[in-house]
Amino acid sequence: MEEDLLLIKKLESLTLHHQELDAMIDRLNAEKFKDEFQLHRLKKEKLQLRDEISLLQDAIYPDIIA
Repeated sequence: MEEDLLLIKKLESLTLHHQELDAMIDRLNAEKFKDEFQLHRLKKEKLQLRDEISLLQDAIYPDIIA
């Protein structure tokens, strides 16, 4: 039970960080002169977070076939 709570807290933290990265990417895209290297780095980090979030969601909420 305590392990589930830790996983849920980590999931919430990662989800918040993912949203922050999304906002940063949007701000960079809105700039006239974009830093393509930073934009690429942020997008890559966002994809890695998405994968980690997906793994945590599967661990917390397993897909049970009835």
